[in-house]
Amino acid sequence: MSTDQSNKSKYWQYALWLACFTISYNIVEGLVSIYFGAEDEALTLFGFGMDSFIEVLSGVGIFTMILRIRKNPDQPRSSFERTALRVTGTSFYLLAAGLGISAILNLLTGHKPESTLPGLIISIISIMTMWALAAAKQKVGYALDSPPIIADSRCTLVCLYMSLVLLAASIVYQLTGFGFIDSLGALGLIYFSITEGREAFEKANGMEECCKCSKCAG
Repeated sequence: MSTDQSNKSKYWQYALWLACFTISYNIVEGLVSIYFGAEDEALTLFGFGMDSFIEVLSGVGIFTMILRIRKNPDQPRSSFERTALRVTGTSFYLLAAGLGISAILNLLTGHKPESTLPGLIISIISIMTMWALAAAKQKVGYALDSPPIIADSRCTLVCLYMSLVLLAASIVYQLTGFGFIDSLGALGLIYFSITEGREAFEKANGMEECCKCSKCAG
C-alpha cells in the first residue's frame, strides 16, 4: 500500500469514528433537550433537540456511506455520497417545517416557556463540543475530498450556530422574561435549517450532473 493510500485509509477510519461520536453524542443531547424543552414548554430548546436528531441522521448517512465505500472501493463514490447529502437535506427541511408551525402557533397564543435554565447549560456544552467536532470533520472532509463529509461538518457548524441562538434566547428570557424570544429563536433555527437543506440538495444535484457529463463524455 502506498503512503497516499495509507493516509487515506487512516482518514476514512477517522471519519468513521467521528460519525460514531456524532451519532452517540447527539442521541444523548437530543433526548435531554427534547425532555427539558417539553417539560418547560420551551420551543427553541425543543427544536434544538430535534436538530440533534438530524445530526444523528446525518451521522448515520455518513457512517453508512463510509462502510459502502470501504466495502466497494471500485464502485463510484458519487452514488453513495448523493444519498448521504439528500438524507441530510431532507432532514433539515422537515425540521424547518415543524419549527415553523410551532413558532406560528406560539406567537398566536402568546405562549411563554416556564424556564430556560436547561437551555443555558445545554447550549454552553454544545458550543464547545460542536466547535471541536466541526473542525475535525472539515479537516477529514477536505483530506478525503468528500463533499458529504464537508457538508456534514457544516451541518455540525449549523448545530453550533443553533447553540448560540439557544444561548442568546435563554439569556434574554432569563433576564427579561420576554416570552416571544422563544419563538424568535425558533425562527433563527428555521433560517439555518433551510439554508443548509438547500445547500445539501444543490451539492447532490451537482454531483449527479457531473456524473451524467462523465457518461456523456465517455
